[in-house]
Amino acid sequence: MPSHDVIVIGAGLVGSAIAMRLAQEGLRVALVEKNAPGREASWAGAGMLSPAPDSPASIPLVPFGRASLSLYPQFIAEIEDISGRRAGYRTEGAIELLFSADAERALSTLIALHHALGLPTEPLPIDEAIKVEPALTHRAQAAAYFPYEACVDNRALTEALLAAASICRVELFPATHVRQIVIKHGRCTGVRTENRSLFEARDVVVATGAFSSLLEGIVPRLATRPIRGQMAALRSQQPIGHVIRCEQGYIVPRDSAGPQRLVTGSTLEDAGFNKHVTARGIEKILSTAQELIPKLANAEITELWCGLRPDTPDHLPLLGPAGVDGLTIATGHYRNGILLTPITAKLLREWIVEKRVSMDWEIFNPLRFAGAGSAGTTAPEFLSDNPAGSEVAHK
Repeated sequence: MPSHDVIVIGAGLVGSAIAMRLAQEGLRVALVEKNAPGREASWAGAGMLSPAPDSPASIPLVPFGRASLSLYPQFIAEIEDISGRRAGYRTEGAIELLFSADAERALSTLIALHHALGLPTEPLPIDEAIKVEPALTHRAQAAAYFPYEACVDNRALTEALLAAASICRVELFPATHVRQIVIKHGRCTGVRTENRSLFEARDVVVATGAFSSLLEGIVPRLATRPIRGQMAALRSQQPIGHVIRCEQGYIVPRDSAGPQRLVTGSTLEDAGFNKHVTARGIEKILSTAQELIPKLANAEITELWCGLRPDTPDHLPLLGPAGVDGLTIATGHYRNGILLTPITAKLLREWIVEKRVSMDWEIFNPLRFAGAGSAGTTAPEFLSDNPAGSEVAHK
């Protein structure tokens, strides 16, 4: 008999939430992480919970994002109740500033698109925006308000979720590097680690983010690549209540105390697995932060870091069965992993426990790139509609 019912590889927010949901069904769940649990992309993010599309490629993701955002209040309440820890959940919404000469036309287009997608975004007169957030720049030409958006302290949420998973009897295996998915007679039977240890289970879930393409035993290999995002944290005497953003970047408040911690970012860089911060990247981030709130020129820099987002060729997740019995994929969430954690965990629980899902997830089929590359074993070229250079990104 297998030692576990399910093995979840990857102890970020997505993997931890899936593991907890399955354990709540009475399954014996192993949560395996090659490094320290929760210290990759989940730790590095800003925690914005925004289903609004940031590029044409992300429009198909909007219904999924909306569904996940609707789950967040109960998800946070449950995690905090089980773990006894706070997750820094805020529901004040977001303000986006537009600076271009045709800002009013761009705002009108944005509002129309969002309303068509079921997102109640509102135009916000600049003078009203400054009344709401007095520290805002006076240089913006237009503004939009996103009253339905929220944010979370993703580091606090990660720690609370790992604690909740443990309380729900998930067995955590840190510093355990899974190298290979084991498939016998057309069925996934477990995983083999770097030191050749074998973990057996009836089901295996891959939630390894940017590292998913490195797993051996899956044919074709999962079509993911890392996209580096650099970040900076500031300590400011000028507190803000909302997420503030523009096309080039964002500022996310972490608390309401003064001085206040503000997280600002981020870059989009195709730098492989290199996790170094750079002078150029941080300079662009800080410049954008000061453009949004000029008084941040005097803010103290308290932390610099970066993370690796798991991108896919069409910038959409890889979710669902992998064509082999017992193997399910939950990776490639790119810039939306924190937002999509509750809905991903919900659907993975449904699939593994009930063999059905409550939302159509065929667009995220992890086999959709299987025909590309050499003999179907090499990941296809990545699209460039949202190029991963060194530009600053607002999400």
